[in-house]
Amino acid sequence: MRPASVGFHCPDDVSDARQTVRAKRTTVGALLLDSPPYVTITIIVLNVAAYLFTGTQSGASLRDPTTPSSPHALFYKWQLQPIAVYTYDRYYDLITSAFLHVNLLHIASNMLTLLFIGPVLERLLGPWRFTAVYLLSALGGSAAIYAFGDQIGTTVGASGAIYGLLGACLVLARKLGLDMQWLIGIIAINFVLTFSISSISKLGHIGGFVTGILAGLAIGGLPNVRARLSFRTQLSGLGGLLALVAIVVALRTATY
Repeated sequence: MRPASVGFHCPDDVSDARQTVRAKRTTVGALLLDSPPYVTITIIVLNVAAYLFTGTQSGASLRDPTTPSSPHALFYKWQLQPIAVYTYDRYYDLITSAFLHVNLLHIASNMLTLLFIGPVLERLLGPWRFTAVYLLSALGGSAAIYAFGDQIGTTVGASGAIYGLLGACLVLARKLGLDMQWLIGIIAINFVLTFSISSISKLGHIGGFVTGILAGLAIGGLPNVRARLSFRTQLSGLGGLLALVAIVVALRTATY
């Protein structure tokens, strides 16, 4: 028996009561866990590891990992170049290019942005939904470049995925009825930079952002509908979005 404020409690009864208490969930159905943002941390570690690896190849440097002496170096194999994707069936570049960066400022700005918005969104969505939004947004940005971009141009960076997270945040913040002025301000500033700096991939950012919005709708539903979408509905929506990205890529390949 265990002492309580009134009398004693049987340990078995206490255990049974705990098991019948429903775990708290977020508005999209994710378990509300008080744990570190493991997915965000893992993504940052993978990006940094890829940067360090490419920057230490022969002929390259941490200041400029884009100039390895070997044409078979990882940077060349993983960067996104539409004509190479088509010619050599390098469709894996649509996702691997999102883990490459061209210099220290590039990776630092992307990882700091991810560190700023990632943990909050991961807590709301849960690990698997957050991972799905991130990877789908990366694919969506790459698909836009592949479908509409310069055939011989090369693109790398996690920006498409991060813009996708911003798009998902916009949908979910609206659904939760949060003050969105700060978020809209951040998105506006980022798009001003996107269209002001010539070296930034506009298609990658737009494609990632739109994909993130669609992923947010697939998970959270329409902002004016308060009912929580079922797990099956969310999974079907994300699967449909993946199929849409695949169709865009397939149509572009068919018209080359």
